Amino acid sequence: MKFRMLCIAAAAGLSAASLPAFAQNYPVKPVRMIIPFAPGGNTDIIGRIFAPKMAEILGQPIIIDNRGGAGSIIGTEAAMRAAPDGYTLLLASAAHTINPAMVKKLPYDSIKDFTPLGVVADVPTAFVIHPSLPPKNVKEFVALAKARPNDIFYSTAGQGTVGHLAAELLISTTGAKLTGVHYKGSGPSMVDLVGGHVQTQFPSMPAAVPYVAQGRLRMIGQTGEKRSPAAPSVPTFIEQGYKDFVVSSGFAMFGPANLPKAIADRVNSAMAQALKDPKVNRTLLDQGAEPSGNSPEAHDKFNRAEIQKWIKVVKAAGIQPN
Repeated sequence: MKFRMLCIAAAAGLSAASLPAFAQNYPVKPVRMIIPFAPGGNTDIIGRIFAPKMAEILGQPIIIDNRGGAGSIIGTEAAMRAAPDGYTLLLASAAHTINPAMVKKLPYDSIKDFTPLGVVADVPTAFVIHPSLPPKNVKEFVALAKARPNDIFYSTAGQGTVGHLAAELLISTTGAKLTGVHYKGSGPSMVDLVGGHVQTQFPSMPAAVPYVAQGRLRMIGQTGEKRSPAAPSVPTFIEQGYKDFVVSSGFAMFGPANLPKAIADRVNSAMAQALKDPKVNRTLLDQGAEPSGNSPEAHDKFNRAEIQKWIKVVKAAGIQPN
């Protein structure tokens, strides 16, 4: 019996001793980064900006795995079910913190089933319309929407996404009547908006800026607390008389629950270093995304606070969870 207990103790000691070594060697193979949206969307754009530099720092390729659908739930569940070894990461949008308010029965817990690895960037939301519409500012758009109730269609990256809630907030705030069309990702929703099949949307700044620069969309407002450097001439909703109309999206990295702290710290460090790279930093800023790279602990606090915030917004807007 004593011999058996000694063997168990020795095994436990070896196991504990091996964790730091395992973390030091991490990663020894390519890392998969799940983006729970279709290619070309907000999260995809941000991921493809910083992932190459992060891969360079880690010394292993980062393979982007787009798994769109169900407002990010499909891809997020896949990340949750992955082994907690650091080889499957999740780059989530604000949908991660919105879904607890919008979906009655998620296949995961947005807090307990994930390891926070840091906020990548904070992105204000743009308010864009198709150039075929005449409004040049938010008040003119609201007047038009009231004159043509339910005749103006807004697209979203999916039900329960930031764009959806921003549009519903506009409806509840102004009394304008719009009709929503929900897609399986920001990319497809933007394609139809640019094509004129729908007339307006609240996309994130990185998704909107290129189309606005080409004259294919018109930005008539932005929902940050202050103007974005990516669109300095476009006034915020607050400036246009809509007090407290602030909607932004935190893009953040997670691992599955129970990811060893040493590996979590390694991933966080590589991400933070990548975001400090001058080229990466400038590219994100030019797209309207403000780089963060905070700690896992700070990310955890942010994640919990955002979940509670969106629960309050959904209730205030009178939206019924599905």
